[in-house]
Amino acid sequence: MNYKNVLKILSLIGITVSVIFLLDALIGIIYKEQYENFLLYDGLFFLVNLAVWQWLRNHEFDLKIKESILVVNLLWVLLGVAGAIPLFLYTDISFASSFFEAISGFTTTGATVYTDIEALPHLILFHRSLMHWLGGLGVIVLGVGLLSVINPTGSLSLFKAESTGVVLEKLTPKIKDTALSLWIVYTLLTLVDMMLLKFFGMSWFDAINHAFSTISTGGFSTKNDSLGYFTNDGIIWTTTIFMMLAGINFLAHLKLYYKDAGGYKTEEVKWYFIIFIVLSILLSLVHVDISGDSFYDALKHSSFTIASVMTTTGFATIDYGSWSHLAIAIIFIGLLMGGNAGSTAGGIKIIRHVIIFKTLASELKRILHPNMIISVFIDGVKQKERILSSTFGFFTLFMITVAIVTVYIYARGYDAMTSISGAFAIVGNVGPGFSMVGPADNFSFFSDFDKIFLSVAMIIGRLECYTVFVLLSSSFWKKF
Repeated sequence: MNYKNVLKILSLIGITVSVIFLLDALIGIIYKEQYENFLLYDGLFFLVNLAVWQWLRNHEFDLKIKESILVVNLLWVLLGVAGAIPLFLYTDISFASSFFEAISGFTTTGATVYTDIEALPHLILFHRSLMHWLGGLGVIVLGVGLLSVINPTGSLSLFKAESTGVVLEKLTPKIKDTALSLWIVYTLLTLVDMMLLKFFGMSWFDAINHAFSTISTGGFSTKNDSLGYFTNDGIIWTTTIFMMLAGINFLAHLKLYYKDAGGYKTEEVKWYFIIFIVLSILLSLVHVDISGDSFYDALKHSSFTIASVMTTTGFATIDYGSWSHLAIAIIFIGLLMGGNAGSTAGGIKIIRHVIIFKTLASELKRILHPNMIISVFIDGVKQKERILSSTFGFFTLFMITVAIVTVYIYARGYDAMTSISGAFAIVGNVGPGFSMVGPADNFSFFSDFDKIFLSVAMIIGRLECYTVFVLLSSSFWKKF
């Protein structure tokens, strides 16, 4: 394994991120906050990465799949450290808490350790949202665009290593053009969301922060009560719609950008909206029964809540953790769904649920008709055995990871609901769970070691298990 290749791409992405981080300092200047320490840190971060890049400038670059996997794993850890330092410098929390918050930001989990968010400097509030936005579409996609300039084949292996589900190479002849197009669509959605939020009464600062968090399906807010702080229904419905849009495979948006609406006609998108509508209506009926609210208000909060947990955004308009057991059960089902593959959402993903249920149905038929040849079709295309085994393998690894995190939290002395929902929320990159980690609470009560452990779990969930667990294989570390 050529570690110079690994260092070169990490330094390239580090340089780019340090330049983007200058936006944080700009916010500090606008709001007349103390930004000098941040500029000093960001300058050092830039110079260190630049020094590494200069050292390896003439190194012949050829990124293989093993190196790409190592890059992806190291990148998320290094981003966590880079994002944590400003939080550590400007707020009164430990470095472990800062690292947890930064990993939660970049993985778009949205779990926070801050109790009084509104007391944070504008610079830090924006820094949290910016980490979401960079991590949402994936700094890997950013890296692909940069790396493709010097090594197109290596950039493709880097993208595949993250397993986001987007097939870049099939949209444009040049992978860097597709990466650029994805960022254009991502930025356009963010801008439209921001303008609508401003139109419905948010300040410019709140609008850009919540747009960053919405399109990235992250969930960090500038308010202690999250979206519940805002009383305008337009803000709630706008955020609901854009959370759902962000949970759709970005290939569909990108195809629409090229004037092809075919991406929205897939089985995954169809089931995504069917599940959303059914769960929203069920939750609305339950909410009307237990609260006495009008059906409109119940539908508003219920649709928002289901969209938030399905897309793993984690926003809240109301403390749904205090609703009835039936309501919590419905929300929990939404939490288990996830968004589309290739979206900014985390979780298991709808397409995997579709594949699993179709495979199970075919196996039941096979029991009744042993000699029948039965295949699994998605959108009219026969699925290869490799896809089916990979899907079941992911589901197994995901549930094993959730089980390990659940047992860990429970062994630390917390109740079963906190342990189970917290594990699904962390590994699925949802953010809030129930009980002690509900939407009205935070993760500050965990110890520093707990936060590091949970940070690793967030990275495993963000990288969809395989990319991290392959590092445990002895064959990975053998020579090519």
